[in-house]
Amino acid sequence: MTNIKDLAKMAGVSVTTVSRVLNKHPYVSDEKRKAVQEAIQQSNYQQNINAVHLSMGKTFLIGVVVPFIDHAYFAMLIKGIANEALKNNYNLVLFQTNYIESRELDAMQMLKQKQIDALIICSRICSWSTVEAYLPYGPIILCEDTRGKMVSSTYVDHYKSFIFALKYLYTKGHRKIGYCIGRNSGTNSRNRKAAFMDFCAEYQLSYETDYIFEQCLHFEDGERVIEQIKQMAHPPTALLVTSDEVAAGIVTYAQTQAFSIPRDLALIGFNNQPIAKMMNITTIEIPLMEIGSKLFLQGLSDTKEPSYQEIPVTLIERQTV
Repeated sequence: MTNIKDLAKMAGVSVTTVSRVLNKHPYVSDEKRKAVQEAIQQSNYQQNINAVHLSMGKTFLIGVVVPFIDHAYFAMLIKGIANEALKNNYNLVLFQTNYIESRELDAMQMLKQKQIDALIICSRICSWSTVEAYLPYGPIILCEDTRGKMVSSTYVDHYKSFIFALKYLYTKGHRKIGYCIGRNSGTNSRNRKAAFMDFCAEYQLSYETDYIFEQCLHFEDGERVIEQIKQMAHPPTALLVTSDEVAAGIVTYAQTQAFSIPRDLALIGFNNQPIAKMMNITTIEIPLMEIGSKLFLQGLSDTKEPSYQEIPVTLIERQTV
């Protein structure tokens, strides 16, 4: 296999000159540049990218951790990250964890071994102590509120957004309000629960655990929500649904059960995905592609101090309230 010394001999130039040509250095004469390029073509020389990256101290790879690739929320985050990566000549290494801790650890181990330049975790399963143990090895950026931690993040304040949506439903006359979440163990879910409990206390409403529907991640979960509500003697009259996909599933299945939305059940979804617009679902718009873009740029930042970027949300009112 041809190496850089062979190229120098074939072109009749120094190894330094070959290196400059390979790295597009401007201070090389046209004659010598042409000689090196002819030697490259004749020998079918292939540059060792790993060696280049080693010399530059960069891999030009960013790791991205998501629990599910096929979930619309994470797909939009990935799209925002990928668009920014393309602009900056970076590639992505994608890790689907299914919320299995060992898979998230695999991603952080790649950061430790310098196989990636930074790691973006879109939804975390590992403990804070675990994440903090890997911070010396490179940037780790999270899509959750990390204020007070030494970890950069771009996030939505889900406490504030939940309070805002709950008060909106209250002004519409609802007093029996519940919500649907994907999982109850994440930081965002804990903030939503805190908002719900504080809202109930402020407005002197009873805190009904039956009004909280967990493991609501996909369209088909909407059927389970409606079936559970139908069994209740005193069902909720309104729901916050943290996924537009699930909200769409609720609307679709309700139509098969002579269950009227919003007369029997008002809905507010989250994310303002295309399906919410198609089905006229009121939703809290979260600019996921913008968040993805900012997460990527935080991963490239050279600053040692963490940065926290809160992204505002907007209510898009349609026909489900």
